[in-house]
Amino acid sequence: MTATVLVVEDEKEIRELLRRYLERAGYGVLTTASGAEAVRLLGEPGIDLALLDLGLPDVDGDEVLREARERGRVPVVVLTARTTVEDRIHGLRLRADDYKPFSPTEVVLRVGAVLQRSRGTATGAAPVLSYGEGRLRIDEARHEVVLDGVPVELTPTEWGLLTTLASVPGRVYSRYELVNRVRGYEFAGYERTIDSHVKNLRHKFGVVGPELVETVLGMGYRLGWSRDP
Repeated sequence: MTATVLVVEDEKEIRELLRRYLERAGYGVLTTASGAEAVRLLGEPGIDLALLDLGLPDVDGDEVLREARERGRVPVVVLTARTTVEDRIHGLRLRADDYKPFSPTEVVLRVGAVLQRSRGTATGAAPVLSYGEGRLRIDEARHEVVLDGVPVELTPTEWGLLTTLASVPGRVYSRYELVNRVRGYEFAGYERTIDSHVKNLRHKFGVVGPELVETVLGMGYRLGWSRDP
């Protein structure tokens, strides 16, 4: 199911920019400029994660974060221009799930990471997902991949590539996104070697490798098989 992200941001340009980036990444998006409205929405079902600007005009963002924690365990990523260590510590003490200065690309990546982490925690274990009418199975809790009933041994980088692509089948991930999802921001010069890892990943999947991990020319890669219902 598509995750729904609530964007709480009083500046319209930033709010709409985040909406476009998140929708392009496959998320459902709700937006509000009001802290009071955010508190109301967070008390209702259907919100999977909130992006929260602390500098709201009507209700202090810290109070919205406290209310979010009291009303339910919706992950909250705080967006702010405050960049000092003291500011970050303050936000984390308020139990934010993450605390990021504004950068739309990094925000989208962080949303995926926080959602993945929170869903695994909430269920006690990540689900076993299947693709291609049961041909491919990914067991995140056991860190196992099975293709046509045969286990496939993957390196940590190959595992990261596969699970990232499989998180939203059909969505195209650029090399930059894959690097940051798999290796972290400190590996910014690592983009071109993604091609080598994709080649190795396809090889391990045999004849179905190219159709399972598809190349989208000039853009990146995507998982070619749909997730089973």
